[in-house]
Amino acid sequence: MTSQRTLTTLFEGGSYFECPRWREDRWWVSDFYRHAVFTYDPEGREQLALEVEAQPSGLGWLPGGDLLVVSMKDRRVLRRKVDGSIATHAELSDLTTGHLNDLVVDGQGRAFVGNFGFDLMAGGQPAPAALVRVDPDGAATIAADDLWFPNGMMITDDGTLIVAETFAARLTAFDIQADGSLANRRAWAQVQPAPEPADTETMLSAVSFAPDGCALDAEGHVWAANALGAAVCHVAPGGRIVEELPMPGGLGVFACGLGGPDGRTLIACAAPDFHEQARAAAREAVLLTTTVEVPHAGLP
Repeated sequence: MTSQRTLTTLFEGGSYFECPRWREDRWWVSDFYRHAVFTYDPEGREQLALEVEAQPSGLGWLPGGDLLVVSMKDRRVLRRKVDGSIATHAELSDLTTGHLNDLVVDGQGRAFVGNFGFDLMAGGQPAPAALVRVDPDGAATIAADDLWFPNGMMITDDGTLIVAETFAARLTAFDIQADGSLANRRAWAQVQPAPEPADTETMLSAVSFAPDGCALDAEGHVWAANALGAAVCHVAPGGRIVEELPMPGGLGVFACGLGGPDGRTLIACAAPDFHEQARAAAREAVLLTTTVEVPHAGLP
């Protein structure tokens, strides 16, 4: 069902926004090609939070308040302490095969970190990737493998990790065990049949749904940015799309989040496309918001 919701511009003039998080009464958002994490208050006022030269992506907070930030191109997870100092929390080059991507931090401070699995921007051949778990002390291990471009991630209140597999048109779920290991892997939502392995153009042309950044609501549905469909999709368990919120003016959408004072503000990270050269050379990315009925749940 095509949505009739009205989108309002919160901010315009970014490069390429990803990984929006609501915390401390404001949005925290990574901008890939301005190489920085920014915050935005409800009036859209921008403030620099920290710079990440190797390109920021996933954001999450440890229980004590330290911020974890993915540094994509050098495959590190950075840790900004509450005093403002920045250090390397984990080095993941030996466990990953592409740029690092999104992350989610659980209630015990364990971060689950995805990666592309191949060199997307240089035209590499798609390949499955590992999901890495980084423990609170920075120790890292492979938590799951054979994921097709693990992207946006959420953790439900009962301890289920949901991972968007962008190149497989699905959301995949795991049960997080007491020791942080993952069990009971299953398809949470197979929206379309997963394409056969091939080059990027062939795989993505075989589907019209490619879940990117996501957000979980209190009814157990997922809002997923469809990187191929220029819409944020409201996905029910099992894979039925119950609502599609199209982007205006030829924009694509590559991440979304739920937050705001009552958890009912849906934010969309929109830009004309996801190609690095074009996005780095322009300032055409926008943050758009609307109000939904069911509030945010789980993590992030």
